[in-house]
Amino acid sequence: MSARPLYVQLADVIAKKIESGELAPDRPIPSENHLADEYGVARLTARRAAQELRERGLIVTVRGKGSFVVQQPPANAPEGNGTAD
Repeated sequence: MSARPLYVQLADVIAKKIESGELAPDRPIPSENHLADEYGVARLTARRAAQELRERGLIVTVRGKGSFVVQQPPANAPEGNGTAD
């Protein structure tokens, strides 16, 4: 039991998978239905977790296609350096 909302806990789990490389950039994350089934949560909880990840800038959602991990800058690169590769 935690005081943190369940959707934030789920978002943290997925964020760790992104950081570890288990969920690679430009690859889809599991669907909301799959996340709900895998983690035993309501679909709304999975949807709110995805929203949290979008707000953190970790995923983007393409209507009709799904949600994808965004390209992350290298950990040692300063954020907002304004360069595009």
